[in-house]
Amino acid sequence: MDETAQAAQSIANFLQVFTTNGGLRLRFRIKLKGAKAASAEGTGEADGPPVAQSGTNGPRDLYVEFTGPDTSILIARNGEVLNALEHIATKILRLEIEEQNRVSFDAEHFKANRERQMQVSAAAAVERVRATGRPHSFPAMNSRERRMLHLILKDSGLATASSGEGAGRYVVLYPEGEDGSEPMLAPQAARRPDANAVRKAFRPR
Repeated sequence: MDETAQAAQSIANFLQVFTTNGGLRLRFRIKLKGAKAASAEGTGEADGPPVAQSGTNGPRDLYVEFTGPDTSILIARNGEVLNALEHIATKILRLEIEEQNRVSFDAEHFKANRERQMQVSAAAAVERVRATGRPHSFPAMNSRERRMLHLILKDSGLATASSGEGAGRYVVLYPEGEDGSEPMLAPQAARRPDANAVRKAFRPR
């Protein structure tokens, strides 16, 4: 069994335990680029891992697609559980940060649809920044989506940078000639009025 097959088997074992012990009505299919697919049902026994086809060498991406009545649990709150499972999988495989894009989990095409939405949003932001000459801040998103957004925006030739902290971290797109050296307020913070200013406005004179 090669390294890729072992990785697929490790993920299959993990997901089998997760779905069975959680009592979840889920099916998952593991696919490898350049390899046959293996499927497993959440309440049954997992099949063997994908077997790599001859002539395929080097790193291959591992995709996991969930289906079933309980996929809504995975994609609720902007795919919170789905992203958590994906993160655990990268830890099981001991992938470095720059390698984590080799593993991708999806449910009912949620992430694929999300990527298309990001592409549309990115195209609109590029037009807006070029027309106004002002930076554009995207909503806060997780690290995987930020990396994806940086890659989508790379072809525009405009500079991007991540700002904010923790769960509030977001991507900023800058107009030509700016490199993001000046920090920006998050979109939510920029719209929130200062509490002291509000109190002063209504203070009796």
